[in-house]
Amino acid sequence: MSQRRMVVCSRRFYLHNPQTYMIYGIIPEDGEIEAFLDREPLHTEVADRIPHSAIERYNQGEALAGRRVELLFHLPADLKKYHLLSVYGKVKGARSLWYRIWVRELVKEQNLPQYHIEEERIDRENGIVSVRGWAAADQPLRIRVYNDRKQKLSYEVKRSNRIDVVDMFSEFPLEKRCGFSLDIRGYEGRWLYLVMKTTDGRKNVYRIGTGKLQELEGKALKYTRKGMDYLKGHGVRALVEKIYTKVTDADEHAIDYNKWLKYHMPSAEELEKQKEHPFSVRPRFSIVVPLYKTNPEYLREMVDSVKSQTYPEWELCLSDGSGADSPLTPLLKELEAEDARIRTVMNEEALRISVNTNAAIRITSGDYLVFMDHDDVIPPNALYECAALLENHPETEVIYSDEDKTSLYGNRYFQPHFKPDFNPDLLCSVNYISHLFVVKKTLQEKVGLLRAEFDGSQDYDFILRCTEQTDKIRHIPKILYHWRCHEESTSENPESKLYAFEAGRRAIQAHYDRIGIKAEVLQGEQLGLYRTRFIRACDPLVSIIIPNMDHKEDLQRCISSIEEKSSYRNFEYIIVENNSREPETFAYYRALQEENPKVRVVTWESGFNFSALNNYGASFAKGEYLLLLNNDTMVINPDWLEELLGYGMRPDVGIVGARLYFGDDTIQHAGVVIGIGGMAGHCFVSFPKYDPGYFSRILTAQDYSAVTAACMLVRRSVFENVQGMTEELAVAFNDVDFCLKVRRAGFLVVYNPYAELYHFESKSRGLEDTPEKLERFHSEIAELERRWPKIFETPDPYYNPNLTLKSNDFALRRIFES
Repeated sequence: MSQRRMVVCSRRFYLHNPQTYMIYGIIPEDGEIEAFLDREPLHTEVADRIPHSAIERYNQGEALAGRRVELLFHLPADLKKYHLLSVYGKVKGARSLWYRIWVRELVKEQNLPQYHIEEERIDRENGIVSVRGWAAADQPLRIRVYNDRKQKLSYEVKRSNRIDVVDMFSEFPLEKRCGFSLDIRGYEGRWLYLVMKTTDGRKNVYRIGTGKLQELEGKALKYTRKGMDYLKGHGVRALVEKIYTKVTDADEHAIDYNKWLKYHMPSAEELEKQKEHPFSVRPRFSIVVPLYKTNPEYLREMVDSVKSQTYPEWELCLSDGSGADSPLTPLLKELEAEDARIRTVMNEEALRISVNTNAAIRITSGDYLVFMDHDDVIPPNALYECAALLENHPETEVIYSDEDKTSLYGNRYFQPHFKPDFNPDLLCSVNYISHLFVVKKTLQEKVGLLRAEFDGSQDYDFILRCTEQTDKIRHIPKILYHWRCHEESTSENPESKLYAFEAGRRAIQAHYDRIGIKAEVLQGEQLGLYRTRFIRACDPLVSIIIPNMDHKEDLQRCISSIEEKSSYRNFEYIIVENNSREPETFAYYRALQEENPKVRVVTWESGFNFSALNNYGASFAKGEYLLLLNNDTMVINPDWLEELLGYGMRPDVGIVGARLYFGDDTIQHAGVVIGIGGMAGHCFVSFPKYDPGYFSRILTAQDYSAVTAACMLVRRSVFENVQGMTEELAVAFNDVDFCLKVRRAGFLVVYNPYAELYHFESKSRGLEDTPEKLERFHSEIAELERRWPKIFETPDPYYNPNLTLKSNDFALRRIFES
């Protein structure tokens, strides 16, 4: 959905200048701004701005397209004589109100310290109120707490560095220790008042209701204020949608896809504009459709969907494989007469799918071939989107889009498949590309026609052959294909064509054979999924690097599981001892080294730094492959190392990760997506062990932007090529950074679900709940963003921008997610 107004993400006064009011927001790319105090024009500076941090983008509407700007309003000294600040936007000459605020509200905000409360917890059982947040002003701030009974309260304000907040207030040299946390004990009464006061007496007050009634009242006030801010920034329709979601307690899964689709498909006005778009290059699309005794109603709907395209440079090439006396002949002649762009070929004999499709291909004259099934439909913007992509990327040879399914009568859409960008290992696990599939005619001529020996999965075989011959592959993350479901359709009834799945397996096997990779392709855990077992030419030494500090039981369980279960035996252990104190830990080390010649314990004497520990361990490793492994893991399947090595020994792969479970048999790790949770997050956390996940993503080997270093295989030469792990990232995001470095070096990062381990990390582990942890966490956020300044500006290529970043379940992104 295109933005035609301004979305306000944040607003505030400059700390050192109470006459400068700033709005950070998102406006249409071609939007112009006009501002007024009552009816007087107000000077406004408009500056492009990239949000300072990924978390800021996460909280401030990163889903919305448009131009991100800072608007600076220079207010007069006699502001109180005015009533209303109004901001108008102009888009293509149309003027509308984008934002307004009463001056009396502005005056209340002038000259005050600014703050944000990030966490507020009331533990009535133990009589503790905990508050965490930040406060900023142009002078030193004191934070005090009072209650409505004026009693003396017990608390200590702990300060922490907040680099993200310092960056936010870039107009003023803010004190870095602007974060705070405090626990208030021994309180009585109904209200607590958190007072943030400057040395010259200016103050802001945050009120906390401690009784149940007052807590509800405080929440009601907070949500009312949030609602008013949301209304000002996003408009009435967005507010109504948000309120409905809250009232009905709807979660991400409860989004009505048909309503979502209406917001994300082009409007009638936009479709008309598409028809007038002045393309500098106008490629011709040849739509290839094999017919076989097609339901005339479905056929007519398919043809009508093509004729409704806003991009006119197309031809529809139909091959009727129904045989002699085809029932479709009268309708096909009628269709040809209606539009000269419709071409048909009649066949005297009944044809199978590949031969029938090839007959349609042979009569094409366009620049690109577009493949459709005889009973499916495409939305009116499908070819326009392809043409628009080619105008910007004329070198492209393969295009594919997202797709969904439509009911028998085309009145309901469901099961949208929002796909990643080109993902070669996912493609060898499942035909995720499917529809809409577009290929340059010259590439088709190079790879040949469809092959009858793969009937049932002839498109899968053809897609694989195309991707072998080009890397100029692009994905359009929009629904451009509606797949009709009925009883005979494989989309609705997979068991109806079991032979097709065997053909798919053979197509992948043929692909590996052509590109010279020795592998065995097996049927996967579900119909339509495939598993690859790579055939190794040798058994290289694997150096298993395990950092450890005490936790003797965890380490013992980890090593025992490797020794007892692993069918692959050519490995060594490098245990990196890091400041253990328990005597039994050192006794275990001695016993291990005496009993097992594969074990070596090396000592890292500095403090905990996960990156440095692994780099240090790698310096002692003799193996051609390094396996970074947490001490709180336990092997499940005997061939786990073979599975990791299978992918890891491929020359195009740099890193391989595993499927990890918590102790309660729920998912701990199944790949990492950049942007989830604001920075990077594990996929499908806490899903049941045997849940397939979104379009079986848990069950399929595939490429990701990152995997966790809790179990990560990396070729030693690749590790050294990228100079190991980044030691400035001691705790958080070091595995993400390492994977990004490996990808930048030209290697793939693969998630292999067939290497399975338990990772007994607590589900609640990792909460940044102390000032020291918060300071370190925010500094590592800043370091990651310093190292990868552009990584968060575009969607993760192995995810999809239509999916949410608010959770890890691949749910739909909300219409007004912010």
